[in-house]
Amino acid sequence: MRVEVDFDLCQGHAECQAEAPDWFTVGKGSEAKVRAKRGDIPADQLAAVKDAVKYCPTQALRLVENQTHQE
Repeated sequence: MRVEVDFDLCQGHAECQAEAPDWFTVGKGSEAKVRAKRGDIPADQLAAVKDAVKYCPTQALRLVENQTHQE
């Protein structure tokens, strides 16, 4: 599972940063940035990232299942 930010919706409220500071930072441009590398969210951090998604007042965050490629 990974997290995506919709920058058209993000208004820089920083709820994501408060809930999951290892994953999000809100900078001078008032847009959330995903701090950690893209990819799987470790199990021990998933609850915090889910809370960030849940409490985003503009619903600018979403969790996305990683797609598996079959050969």
